[in-house]
Amino acid sequence: MSAAILTPQAAALERIKALVLDGLGSPESRRAYSRALDDFLGWCGREAPGGFTKAAVNSYRSHLEARGLSASTINIRLSAVRKLALEAADNGLMHRELAAGIARVKGAKQQGTRTGKWLTLEQAERLISTPNPATAKGRRDRALLAALLGCGLRRKEAAALAVEHIQLREARWVIVDLVGKGGRVRSVPMPSWTKAAIDAWTSAAEITGGLVFRATCKGGKVAGDSMTAQSIFEVVRLYGAKIGVPELAPHDLRRTFAKLAHKGRAALEQIQLSLGHASVVTTEKYLGVRQDLTDAPCDHLGLTVEVSP
Repeated sequence: MSAAILTPQAAALERIKALVLDGLGSPESRRAYSRALDDFLGWCGREAPGGFTKAAVNSYRSHLEARGLSASTINIRLSAVRKLALEAADNGLMHRELAAGIARVKGAKQQGTRTGKWLTLEQAERLISTPNPATAKGRRDRALLAALLGCGLRRKEAAALAVEHIQLREARWVIVDLVGKGGRVRSVPMPSWTKAAIDAWTSAAEITGGLVFRATCKGGKVAGDSMTAQSIFEVVRLYGAKIGVPELAPHDLRRTFAKLAHKGRAALEQIQLSLGHASVVTTEKYLGVRQDLTDAPCDHLGLTVEVSP
C-alpha cells in the first residue's frame, strides 16, 4: 500500500472503509460493500506489491473474472473499491489523480439478459393454498403469501406493512403511503382475496394495529410484534419447496405478480406504479401517468383463492 496511500497503516484503511460504509443508506448495501472491501484489501495485501493503484484494481477485476463471478457481483465489488479510493482522496490518504484513475476502471460487461423465476397461474394458486388455515402460523403464512403475490411487495415492504396502511380508497382496499426502495412512497391496490387472508390472520391473532406480520411460537400464539425480512424469505422458500419449486424467493413472487398482471392485460404503467420501480417517476413526469385504483393490476391476476372467514 505504500506507493499510493500516503498513510499506509491498516488502521487508516479501516477508518476509510468505515467512512465508505457510513455513507450507504441500505443495510444490504453496507453488508455487500463490507464484504467486497474486505476481499479487495486482503487480495491487495497479498497480490499487489505496488499498493492501491489503478493497475492493481484492473488486476483485481481480472482475478474476479477468473473466479467465475457474475458481472453484477464483479461490478458491485468494483463500485466499492472506487468508493474507497474517492474517500481516501477526500481524506488526504491518496492522491486525487490516482483516485480519479481508479474511478475510471471499467466494470464487467453483462452478456445477455438474465431470466428471472416466476410461477404459473396454477403454481401461484397452489402456493397460497398450501399453508394450513387451521393454525395460527398457517393463517399468517397464507396472508403473507397473498400479500406478496397479490400486491407485488418486496419482502422488506411486507415486513414493514402496518394495519394502518390498509385503507379504503375509491371503493377498494389499498395499501397507502408504503415506503419502498430508495424511500419512494407509493400506494398499492389490494385484491379482495389478499384482504380476506389478512383479515383472517389479524382477527385470529387479535392484531388491531401496528405491523401485520409477526412471529409465532409453536403454541400458535403471536410471539413478537414484528417479522424479519429474512423470516419472510424462509417462509417463501418453505412453501415453494412444498409445491415443487425449490429455492423460491420473495422477489420471484413479485415477478409473478407482474407477469400474471401483464398476461391479464393490465396497463404496463399501472404495473410499474404498483411495483414502485424507479423508472415510474420518469414515466409520470413525461407522460403524466396517474394511478388507476378502480382498474388495478391486481384485478387482472386471474387467481382464485378461497379464504376461510
